[in-house]
Amino acid sequence: MRHIIYFLLLVIPVSVFTFFVIMDETNKPEDTGSISNVGISENLPNITGETPTGETPPTGETPPTGETPPPGETPPPGETPPPPTGETPSGADEILLPKEYFNIIAMVNGKQEIQNTENEMILVNKTYSLPSGYVPADLVVPKVHFSFGGKSVEKAHLRSSAATALENMFASAEAENIELVAVSGYRSYARQDQLFREKTSDVGVDEAEKWVAIPGTSEHQSGLSMDISSNSNHFELTESFASTVEGKWLKANAHKFGFILRFPKGKESITGYHFEPWHFRYVGVDIASQIYQRNNTLEEFFANAKAI
Repeated sequence: MRHIIYFLLLVIPVSVFTFFVIMDETNKPEDTGSISNVGISENLPNITGETPTGETPPTGETPPTGETPPPGETPPPGETPPPPTGETPSGADEILLPKEYFNIIAMVNGKQEIQNTENEMILVNKTYSLPSGYVPADLVVPKVHFSFGGKSVEKAHLRSSAATALENMFASAEAENIELVAVSGYRSYARQDQLFREKTSDVGVDEAEKWVAIPGTSEHQSGLSMDISSNSNHFELTESFASTVEGKWLKANAHKFGFILRFPKGKESITGYHFEPWHFRYVGVDIASQIYQRNNTLEEFFANAKAI
């Protein structure tokens, strides 16, 4: 009897242990020898910020920067879609000019010198100068009243197209009982040098540069500018001309004949010159009308223009 009890004490614990070991092995997943890609490669989030090729971003999501939304979709709030290639956004105020209208410049003795001198749209100022030897080939004397009479002197000349326009403007003014008088047109390099030296001796270089052009930088050398006055202003070139009937008429009508008020009041920091209500520059009716409507100087007009 004692032997049977000893036998049971040994066999029963071993049997119970074996039972739990078998159950534990049965519940283990099958070992295939590789790691499952479930939850790793298939379900990883997209960390590149890019949409897989050929796939459309989920609804409500923004395409990656620089990419265009699929056709028919609206861009994210607050963003404007870019215009089609070659088109200008609606409302853009762009000035398109033939490339021939722009200065062609070469550095000569440290100065930016204009090469296409026959261009009637050249921008002559303190930055861009004319060659010292330049004389327009088509200078003529317009048939208008001059403050110095009918003498065929240097300052009586203008380029042919500007002279014709000046004649038309003076005739139109006269028809309205406005009496204009031409004072000074073409001005050679030598004459500019003389005037600058005289002004410098009177007021000094700094002040002289605000009133008189440094030789080569005067529009008068282009043959496209005329200083205009009136009997009511004693034929003088002074700011008081702006208050005369003639000065007011010119300011309001010169653009209709292709002329612009070249150095307007309030634009001194742009032109570099004091207000000159007597100085008018020929640029043609179309351009003059645009400049007048925009209240631009010639510098501002070209700054906003694009060559075509």
